[in-house]
Amino acid sequence: MTGHDENGDAGRPRGRRSTVLKAAGLTMAGLLVLGAGTAGWAYWHLNHNIKSVDIDSALGDNRPPRPTPTPTTSAPASPLPTGSLNILVLGSDSRSGKENKELGGGSSSGARSDTAMVVHIDAGRTHATVVSIPRDTLVTRPSCPLKSGGSTAPAYNAMFNSAYSVGGAVCAVKTVESITSVRMDHYVEIDFSGFARLVDALGGVTVTLDQDIDDDDSHLHITAGTHRLGGAQALALARTRHGIGDGSDLGRIGLQQKLVKALLEQISSAGLFGDPARLYTVAEAVTSSLTTDTGLDSLAELVELGRSLKGLSADDVKTVMMPVVPAPSDPNRVVAKEPAADDLWASLR
Repeated sequence: MTGHDENGDAGRPRGRRSTVLKAAGLTMAGLLVLGAGTAGWAYWHLNHNIKSVDIDSALGDNRPPRPTPTPTTSAPASPLPTGSLNILVLGSDSRSGKENKELGGGSSSGARSDTAMVVHIDAGRTHATVVSIPRDTLVTRPSCPLKSGGSTAPAYNAMFNSAYSVGGAVCAVKTVESITSVRMDHYVEIDFSGFARLVDALGGVTVTLDQDIDDDDSHLHITAGTHRLGGAQALALARTRHGIGDGSDLGRIGLQQKLVKALLEQISSAGLFGDPARLYTVAEAVTSSLTTDTGLDSLAELVELGRSLKGLSADDVKTVMMPVVPAPSDPNRVVAKEPAADDLWASLR
């Protein structure tokens, strides 16, 4: 796995500051636009773009406990939250529609989570750890409640990304909590078209590849070297797994980290806050393709999250992959490597 230490001792690259950190910063566009003359409509529009799922109500109380809050010695007039957070971030092809179909996305009945990571923000919110979970990991998938009533049956040796397929966001969260014993405080999901439109709104993204990629499945054919990618190409890079390494999901995770690092550098150098029109375009791209839990489903809540992370620098974000080994039952699948995986999750509780 490129750029990972399976025991969680990776360095501190600026890689995955995570989709939720990008969304929190970019949705500040709603507040900036308030001073640009189209205040009410812009705020209403961006706010109503965001879709949400009431995960807390669906899962009830049978979940890992929340961490005990750290006592504070002072009470500022307008306090921002400082407690630790765990956020499940998914990149999915779950949205139906012309854009997603053209980009390779499935219908709502064929939903898959292509990317999954747990973003852990330490108490004080000045350090973070991002853990990627390979989609090919075999897990015990718990019984999950369904919107239509009833529940799914438990499944053993099921692929991790099947949780989203059978039970959407609620089952994805429950499965992650089941295999990690870590409470997910929030959930964030962005779809194919939203990711591609974000890249295009930023004017593209520059990446340097170490090898040629020739992948008919993702429709990416590109030589080694430095390239400026548009949205469709960037999405293809994020989805590529064939033609790199052993063709498994582990190699793709390395490319995704490279791409997210490049996106963060592009965002920081784009001068968005000096260009309200462009900033609004970026915010529109993000919010129109964003699904969150009900605790993050408004601009005000996302902005508060972003403000609470102002002390978190790129050097304070560590990216790792859940330690895995080939599955005894199938060499094309992986299982958690113990006790390393449990030690990693225990450090985030």
